[in-house]
Amino acid sequence: MNGEDYYIPAAAMAVALAFKLPALRHNWRDPLLRSVCALLILAGSVFTFAAPPTIAAVNRWTGIPNVSAPLVYCLITAFSASCLVLIVNWRGGPPEQTRRVSRRWILGYGVVVVALVVLFVLGEAPEERLRDLDTYYVTTPYIREMIVLYLAAHTVAAVVMVALCWRWSLQVRGWLRVGLMIIVVGYVFNLSYDATKFTAVLGRWLGVDLDYFSTYLAPPIASLGALISAIGFVVPLVCQRAQDSWRTWATYRRLGTLWRELQGAVPLGTPGVRMAWWSPAELRVLQRESDIHDGFLHLGPYFDQRQRAQAYEQARAAGADEETARAVGDAAMVAAAVRARSADPEGRIVDAEPDPAQGAVDGPRDLVRISRALRHSPSVAAARGHHAATTGSGLR
Repeated sequence: MNGEDYYIPAAAMAVALAFKLPALRHNWRDPLLRSVCALLILAGSVFTFAAPPTIAAVNRWTGIPNVSAPLVYCLITAFSASCLVLIVNWRGGPPEQTRRVSRRWILGYGVVVVALVVLFVLGEAPEERLRDLDTYYVTTPYIREMIVLYLAAHTVAAVVMVALCWRWSLQVRGWLRVGLMIIVVGYVFNLSYDATKFTAVLGRWLGVDLDYFSTYLAPPIASLGALISAIGFVVPLVCQRAQDSWRTWATYRRLGTLWRELQGAVPLGTPGVRMAWWSPAELRVLQRESDIHDGFLHLGPYFDQRQRAQAYEQARAAGADEETARAVGDAAMVAAAVRARSADPEGRIVDAEPDPAQGAVDGPRDLVRISRALRHSPSVAAARGHHAATTGSGLR
């Protein structure tokens, strides 16, 4: 692998981090967000400092042969810890327990980082090796222990991540489960990376030349595993957000029939609250629902509870469930009220005292169901010809 193979993933991590920084600035106390940003920083750092050109540059700038080795090993170890901390915070639970488990992982891997530095200082690695230090110095005292320690720490993290994500994936559904399964696949590749490294190390110890596994096979496996794991972390967040946005826009569109029905009878959406084209879908839905409720208030004197009851009974007789029948009854009453209001342009009908016998409306109305009934229900189509202007209570 050349430098570009490392720098391109590092640049991708930097771009992802740039999108996360504004949210981090406003929600610094969010442990999940901090964990995501830490993971992105460490992942980008691993790719950057593991690139052979960077290794050579760091060695040259410091004047210490192979000083890049403990630096990269420490970054890999810290990245492993950040993945574990992210999963702990992502899964959630009692805050104190989450913080306690996160601190344990951070402390444990912090000790490993310190040990890696100490072992490098105690050992001797005078000849610079840009690609094959793991196998070249695996028989050197202290350097040998440093190599085995970082591989063991990385393997432990990969095994724990596979176990945690697999067990969690069996308890959830939807995009979260998809993301967790992708993470499992990514960490299986990470375990394959560790296996190839250990194979080459054992080969050296046994006098067999298996350096190819470490020098040429392990790096692309590691990059592929990191890419797949990153996709796994991103998929639930991005796809869930896209799904939520789709549902919001679908709600906005489905409310359109009811909104337009009321707009024909009463003025809705004054210029002061007109939505710009870039307004978020949630705000548009909120404004449309507000307009609809305002329309109900204007049509209140024209609502006919008898019309609603008749349409409700017809829907129930046709086999509709309770919620759908209620929506059909409401829609029929709205359609009749709109026609009655149109037949009374001077507004001669005034509010009357509510009739207790009519009954109150139980709970909030399902505006989407009412809007759908306005378009498809035969009872509503029949009610559109009802022009009697009556005073009654309903939808208020």
